[in-house]
Amino acid sequence: MRVLTAAEMRQVDEQTMELGIPGLILMENAAHRVVEQMRERFGPLANQRVAVYCGKGNNGGDGLAIARILAVVDRARVDVILSCAPDELGDEAAAQYRMLQTADVPLGFADAPTLIVDALLGTGITGPARGRAAELIAEINLLEAPVIAVDLPSGMASDSGESEGEVVRAALTVTFTAPKPAHALPPNCDHLGDFRVVQIGSPSHLLRSQLHLNEPSEFAAVLAPRAKGAHKGDFGHVLVVGGAFGKTGAAEMAGMAALRAGAGWVSVHSAADRLPPELMIAKSLDDLTKYAVLAVGPGLGLDARAVDLYRKARQPMVVDADALNTLAATKIPKAGALRVLTPHPGEMRRLQPKGTGDRVSDARLFAQKNGVVLVLKGQRSLIAFPDGEVYVNPTGSPAMAKAGSGDILTGMIASLLAQYPDAAKAAILAAVWLHGKAGECAEAKLTERCVIATDLLTYLPEAFRDAYHA
Repeated sequence: MRVLTAAEMRQVDEQTMELGIPGLILMENAAHRVVEQMRERFGPLANQRVAVYCGKGNNGGDGLAIARILAVVDRARVDVILSCAPDELGDEAAAQYRMLQTADVPLGFADAPTLIVDALLGTGITGPARGRAAELIAEINLLEAPVIAVDLPSGMASDSGESEGEVVRAALTVTFTAPKPAHALPPNCDHLGDFRVVQIGSPSHLLRSQLHLNEPSEFAAVLAPRAKGAHKGDFGHVLVVGGAFGKTGAAEMAGMAALRAGAGWVSVHSAADRLPPELMIAKSLDDLTKYAVLAVGPGLGLDARAVDLYRKARQPMVVDADALNTLAATKIPKAGALRVLTPHPGEMRRLQPKGTGDRVSDARLFAQKNGVVLVLKGQRSLIAFPDGEVYVNPTGSPAMAKAGSGDILTGMIASLLAQYPDAAKAAILAAVWLHGKAGECAEAKLTERCVIATDLLTYLPEAFRDAYHA
């Protein structure tokens, strides 16, 4: 799912209108889609008293159309609060205001509303809300009724994860055509309530962006059923290199994750002299030809072999933990095969000490400069590809903030790369999504405090089932 900036969304709207769909029709479609979501969540709406807060731009026009539909079609009790005088409304909002007058909807403050529609400010805001709009945002936040935000909560910066000033606290946010960066990136994404993307008539071929929201449709190839006659040789052999003395558990967890995610074989090269019976011990790194994918770093310690393997191995390699720190101490070398780097924010600062602080831009630049796939872990992990495409991953949980969770991810990425060598992009996106979803499933059963890394393996089958049915 493409994520569009405010400018990209404006271009889509303009091109849609050039194709023959008038702006007023797009506004009507948007209003109907919002009311449909309100019916689903809060219906029957005839039992509700709805306060609709409208600004003077197109977002306010959406709100005026919503108010009319609620009053005429749903027979709700509706009050409209304008942030401006009627003669200050934009052209299409003014047209909606004239149509609203036929419905006898009162203007002014709604006494004890049971629902609030926030249509004050849309994607065009820069900086904090000001003036009457800011006053009305504060007013909305003092009321106890659930808020339905039109496009995005008023006061929220559309193109960023950060906002200045007060933002409406929404119970439901309904956006049009595509998500905006605010919907995808934290902390703004935490203040949307339930989030819905609805279509209002813009053709999908008009949507162009290098920022995406990761979802199962992006990795459908990884979810296809296996052939009935499949055998372990069809699903690749993963080698995990790590597990220095005192840290052997990290490599073991990565190995078990690779198996649980579906690899045919997994070998581990570590200081351990005993492993779970499902894992094989690789005593030497002299001959790597039998391995489909390498996973290097879990518990490895600072070890120059990481750089040597990075440079020379002909297989795809997932690079994590201490291997990243070893790379950070030198210039990242060129490699002849796919490299997937999976840093957490601290490791990323070592790899990219002069970052701008913009996670999306920094991840994109790093992936392009070094010719790698970068999985930047954290809330809403980012997956950046060398071609400039960046995916925001929406799954995950604070329950995963435990040692070993990253080792599980390393094993899962390696596993899916081994199984789907011709669909590497889908394999990486799937691993990150499934890892986060397993954390969500574990949290639902075990609470966010009691999950440990290996619980992710227990709940990975549930994550797969969720992906199948998404």
